[in-house]
Amino acid sequence: MPKPLSLPFDPIARADELWKEHFGATPSMVAITSIMRAQQILLAEVDAVVKPYGLTFARYEALVLLTFSRRGELSMSKIGERLMVHPTSVTNTVDRLVRSGLVTKRPNPNDGRGTLASVTDRGRRVCEDATRELTAMDFGLRAYDDEECAEIFAMLRPLRVAAGDFEES
Repeated sequence: MPKPLSLPFDPIARADELWKEHFGATPSMVAITSIMRAQQILLAEVDAVVKPYGLTFARYEALVLLTFSRRGELSMSKIGERLMVHPTSVTNTVDRLVRSGLVTKRPNPNDGRGTLASVTDRGRRVCEDATRELTAMDFGLRAYDDEECAEIFAMLRPLRVAAGDFEES
């Protein structure tokens, strides 16, 4: 993937200067802008690795979740709950995995209206291969060491708790 041309200045720092002139200091603006730009960068790098496997990062996450489950299958509602996405997104993601032969779907015998998604043997192999490549490139975070990655996780955790992602124990 070709890198975009680098600017001779940091556009987010420049936006911060202009913001201060017009609206006053707002550290949260420069923080959110930096987080959103980092998300764009990371998603592009990760997607470039998983694309040859017919995956997006969202499909990769679903495949990993199914691979980690005890029986290699979960209900569609459980997938949505764990990945924190809307049911329509789960259906779209799983249906694409089914079309790729990485997942199968069947009625949930414990819930007449529900559906179970199951990872296939091919899906497990693709998951392992993609994970090996993503791990080799540190999921795009090679600019940080292990301790800094732990700090990023810890720093973002209160935001996730406040958003209701989970209850802190």
